[in-house]
Amino acid sequence: MERRARAFWVRSPGTGEIRSVRLPEPGPDDVLVRTLYSGVSRGTEALVFRGGVPAGQYDLMRAPFQDGSFPGPVKYGYLNVGVVEHGPPDLRGRPVFCLYPHQTRYVVPAHAVTPVPDGVPPERAVLAGTVETAVNALWDAAPLVGDRIAVVGGGMVGCCAAGVLAGLPGARVELVDVDPSRAAVAEALGVGFATPERAAGDCDLVLHASATGAGLARSLELLAREGEVIELSWYGDRPVSVPLGESFHSRRLSIRGSQVGSVAPSRRGRRGFADRLELALRLLANPAFDVLITGESPFEELPRVMPPLASGDLPALCHRVVYEEDVLVQRHRS
Repeated sequence: MERRARAFWVRSPGTGEIRSVRLPEPGPDDVLVRTLYSGVSRGTEALVFRGGVPAGQYDLMRAPFQDGSFPGPVKYGYLNVGVVEHGPPDLRGRPVFCLYPHQTRYVVPAHAVTPVPDGVPPERAVLAGTVETAVNALWDAAPLVGDRIAVVGGGMVGCCAAGVLAGLPGARVELVDVDPSRAAVAEALGVGFATPERAAGDCDLVLHASATGAGLARSLELLAREGEVIELSWYGDRPVSVPLGESFHSRRLSIRGSQVGSVAPSRRGRRGFADRLELALRLLANPAFDVLITGESPFEELPRVMPPLASGDLPALCHRVVYEEDVLVQRHRS
C-alpha cells in the first residue's frame, strides 16, 4: 500500500503551501516517524521563506532532509519531534528528534533520529536543534568560571546560548536586546538583561546573535582588552560593516565565527554530531527553556502563519507547530 504524507513547501519567496508527498517503503535500517511537533526558527527559516539565501551559499545552507532547491520550491526545516511507528524494536513507540522539515510523517535512516530523554517533554524537544547550535558556540567560545559574558541578540539562538550559560559558576551573564520585553525571558532563564545602551562592559566574551551591524558594533564595544566576540549571526545576502577602526587593534580584540554545520575544533576529535545533539536534548530537561516557545498553531495553518512570522508582524522566538488537532484542543482547554 502506498503511504502518503503532507508537507509544507516554500513555493516561491514569500509564499508557502501544503503538498501531498509519497513516502518510500521503510527498509530494515529505517524508521517511519509520525510527527507530533515541529518548530519554526524565525531567523534561518524566515530568511529561507523570504528568498534571502545567497546563491553562493545554496549548498552550505541545505538542511539535512531538504527537498527542492533555493529560492524555491523548497521543503525546508530542521526542528521535528515525532513518535516512531515502524523501525527497530528499541525505537518503536519512542519520541524522537530529527532534523526534518515540517511534514506529517517521514521515513529516514534510524541513525538520523535521536531519542528524546524521559525527562524532556516532546513539546519542548523541538528546541533541540537550536540548543545544539548554542552548545557548539560554547565549545567554540570556551567560557571560563567567573567570566563576564554578554549575549547580544535575544532571538532564539541568543536565548538558547544564554540559557546554557546560566549554569556557569560565578559567571556574569547578561542578555542584551533592543526589545525590553526580553527582560522577562532573561529572568526565566536565570540571567541578567540590559538594552544595548545599558549593557555592562568589560566583558571577557561576547556572543553576538542579533544579525545586525549595530549589534556587532556594540558587541565589540562591550569587550575588555583582548576580549573576543563569537559571531553566531547569519546575515544571508545582506552586507554588514565591521568597525575595525578606533581601538579595535590597540585593545587587541578578536572576532571569530561559529557555525553549527561543523563540530567545534576543540571537540571535533572526541565528539561527533550525535554526541552534540544528545547533549542538547539532555539540557532541555530544564523547564526554563519553555519560555522560548512563544506561540503555536496547527500544521495546516502554516501557509497562513509563515508570512507574518517571516516579516516579524507575528513576534516569536520559536513558533511550535502541532500536528494532532486533539492535542492542541486539549492544551487550550487546560
